[in-house]
Amino acid sequence: MWLFLAFLSAVLLGFYDVFKKQSLKDNAVLPVLFLNTIFSSLIFLPFILVSAFVPGVPEDTIFNVPVAGWEEHKYIIVKSFIVLSSWIFGYFGMKHLPLTIVGPVNATRPVMVLMGALLVFGERLNLYQWIGVTLAILSFFMLSRSGKKEGIDFKHDKWIFFVIAASVMGAISGLYDKYLMTRLNPMLVQSWYNVYQAFIMCPVILLLWLPKRKTTTPFRWDRMIILISVFLSAADFVYFYALSHEDSMVSIVSMVRRSSVIVSFLFGAIVFHEKNLKSKAIDLLLVLIGMIFLYFGTKQSG
Repeated sequence: MWLFLAFLSAVLLGFYDVFKKQSLKDNAVLPVLFLNTIFSSLIFLPFILVSAFVPGVPEDTIFNVPVAGWEEHKYIIVKSFIVLSSWIFGYFGMKHLPLTIVGPVNATRPVMVLMGALLVFGERLNLYQWIGVTLAILSFFMLSRSGKKEGIDFKHDKWIFFVIAASVMGAISGLYDKYLMTRLNPMLVQSWYNVYQAFIMCPVILLLWLPKRKTTTPFRWDRMIILISVFLSAADFVYFYALSHEDSMVSIVSMVRRSSVIVSFLFGAIVFHEKNLKSKAIDLLLVLIGMIFLYFGTKQSG
């Protein structure tokens, strides 16, 4: 069940990347991110309020947000800072780089999560899973090499380093999520970390963007901004419940989630008309084969 949820989260995450890329085109980054945190908070705020103040709501429903104290919320606040750091780097990188470049660079994240899972959680992979992981790592490496044909110098382009920083923070977030899901309710974490992010973004907007808004790229409203929040919230909701299963493996969930690059690749080709699609399509085939091996490996271990 948790593996199916991971694949579903990957599809939703792919659409999230597409809407994010479209919203950031010729647009100011920080206001888009700020609105994303606001809309995501508004999605979950009704669940927080109903769970806290409406009597008779069943506590065993997956949409219930348990009332928690500082002992729980301090961990969620840490989660908010980690994710927001990843988003700030990732949004700037997404704006200035092709979608078919950002996807492969982001796809190195499961390698970091895998090493962390092996070291921190003591996870062990079977033969099928190792084959799947190896194929996925190889395909992501080949995709990154394909991107060099577009004239982007990976060693000197600061936006590449922004995307790499986003991936590192995302990997830390993934490992931290597995830790949180063994201790906290998934809905409690997701609903409140979105709310906290909205509050954290307020001083960021006031201090970093507002004073310089007239000398930088102007902000324009795009309805895709709402879709960013909707699809991200849905992807994370499914993702947290995948990790909340006792037999779930964070290394596999993270790897499957990165298959969202397939969705973003298709849109990069069809909608954004990006380049070097033939070589990248071959690399993506390896991603698919790797996901199949991961699936059978998980079935075998289950």
